[in-house]
Amino acid sequence: MHNTTNTFLAERNFKSISLVLLALVCLLAWGCSGTASPQQKQGSGAAANRPVSVSVAKATLQDLPVYLTGLGSVTASNTVNVRSRVDGQLVTVTFKEGQPVRKGDLLAVIDPRPFEVQLSQTQAQLFKDQAQLHDAKLNLDRFTGLLPSGIISRQQIDSQQALANQLEGAVRADQAQVDNAKLQLSYCRITAPINGRIGLRLVDPGNMVHAADPNGLLVITQLEPIAVLFTLPEDNLPAVAKHLHQGPLQVEAYARDDQTRLATGTLLTIDNVIDPATGTGRLKGIFDNKDAALWPNQFVNARLLLEVRKNSIVIPNVAIQHGPQGAFVYVVRLDKGDKDKDKTAEVRPVSVALTQGNLASIASGVNPGELVVTDGQDKLQNGSKVEVQTGGSGPKNGAAPQSGTANSGTPAS
Repeated sequence: MHNTTNTFLAERNFKSISLVLLALVCLLAWGCSGTASPQQKQGSGAAANRPVSVSVAKATLQDLPVYLTGLGSVTASNTVNVRSRVDGQLVTVTFKEGQPVRKGDLLAVIDPRPFEVQLSQTQAQLFKDQAQLHDAKLNLDRFTGLLPSGIISRQQIDSQQALANQLEGAVRADQAQVDNAKLQLSYCRITAPINGRIGLRLVDPGNMVHAADPNGLLVITQLEPIAVLFTLPEDNLPAVAKHLHQGPLQVEAYARDDQTRLATGTLLTIDNVIDPATGTGRLKGIFDNKDAALWPNQFVNARLLLEVRKNSIVIPNVAIQHGPQGAFVYVVRLDKGDKDKDKTAEVRPVSVALTQGNLASIASGVNPGELVVTDGQDKLQNGSKVEVQTGGSGPKNGAAPQSGTANSGTPAS
């Protein structure tokens, strides 16, 4: 029993000591917190109420162009591989590589002497047969005059008539030979069949050329006007066809960096089939190319101006945030106090009608002139105090086209 009493007393003393130690710890903690300086308390509250620094842009009412973009390649309006149409020696080349030419300009000369001789031979044969025909017709007239006297029989007249007809046919054949010889002789002077630009020379003077040569003498490419073939998704083609029926559509060609605009033209036509492998249709734009900015087989980014949506409420794309309830923006709202300091961020659900480049057209949720936050949204919540950084501005009219970024107009879902 003595041992039991000692154990009970030891446990009681341990509990008392524990309670005393716990009281001391609480007292020490209260003392530390109670001795915090007023400056520390004030700094903590200020950090909690400090405005969030944000960038803003003003929602503007403007016309927003709707573009459709696709990859394309430049195609010459006409390309001609100039070949010799006769066999002979190339004696003269009158063109320079890379020079522009007009239709009918002399390019090269093939030795004409063999063809001049052939022409002379056919002309001589024609002259001979013409003389015989003339004599046969004179004899026919004489025989016809002597028929009533009985000196000439009907058979002789018929034979003479047949001879005259035969010689008439020979003269016509000779004339055809003469015309052919003249044609062959004219082929010795090779002229430009189209307007365009000459490429590299393929044959040097002094070489024998043949009509069957596959490479030809030179290649002429028509660069003015020039075409661009590009593709668009098949879902876009009905809208393109509808607007094309209403009037010409503008097409812009951009360099591969998607920043440099090379040329502006118009849509010429839409192909009559859709590629089942890619689900795209081909379109053809035409450009005057007076400044030679486009070259055949050049890859470009084509941008088709489908329409211009008038009086759209436009904000930068970066202002739009997405949450469980859909798209929203932070609108900077002025409180009743000092307008330069008392600004709060208000969450505003929006309906996006169209995204185009770095701009978005808002169907509802934002009014023209309101300020939307474009940077710093990750630090905001509804009702947060904000401090607007200087230099914010609204989206400029035509910002997407000016940047040179070719982006398809995408209706928001």
